[in-house]
Amino acid sequence: MDVTTFRALHQNRAPGDPLVLPGPWDAASARVFAEAGFAALATPSAGVSASLGYADGEAPADEMFAAVTRIVRAVTEFGVPVSADLEGGYGLSPKDLVARVQDTGAVGVNLEDSTADGLKDPHRHADWLAEVRAAAGPALFVNARVDTYVRGMKDPDETIGRARLYVEAGADGIYPIMAPPEHLPTLAAAIPSPLNALALPGSPPPRELGELGATRVTFGPGLQRRAMAAVRDIARDLLT
Repeated sequence: MDVTTFRALHQNRAPGDPLVLPGPWDAASARVFAEAGFAALATPSAGVSASLGYADGEAPADEMFAAVTRIVRAVTEFGVPVSADLEGGYGLSPKDLVARVQDTGAVGVNLEDSTADGLKDPHRHADWLAEVRAAAGPALFVNARVDTYVRGMKDPDETIGRARLYVEAGADGIYPIMAPPEHLPTLAAAIPSPLNALALPGSPPPRELGELGATRVTFGPGLQRRAMAAVRDIARDLLT
């Protein structure tokens, strides 16, 4: 898959026309989204973990990389680029992380700035992102996830400060996960990179998120959970 194509999909997006990236959790779901005509896909770590039988954050790195490899392989014939959510990088060095990502065939990666213990120091995380950027060169779209809202920090200035450090370090995009829709205009105006918004049940649809400032829209594990709800309905029907 071509990272140049993937990067270009983020450029010159008209308001109300964000890049919509469904989140496949396995090879079969990836093919469904590719066959439907989506231009690119973005795996959710929580959804992939669930498909592998693990809770969010508990899938072993080897299994996550193998799952991403299968997803990429499943859509190769469609020419659909895939970005992979790889949590905090699984403790790998930047060089090893980039090598593992490139072995999967993914052209993008989400990397978050928190651990189970809380938010990382933003300056140290920016330094780490800079090492990832140096190891990858232009061959990887680095989407830096900012976890301030997840951690209860509602002031957009904290998110903006972290985001700017990550952009300076070489991040291609910023993902302020769980940012309230009403904060998107402020974030988009202050952060000099494509902005990733999370679409949740009850949130504005992708078109409106784009009008508010989102360059791209992802769904986290939401689509996988909707699919599992449908499977539960099927199971109940079978029992009756």
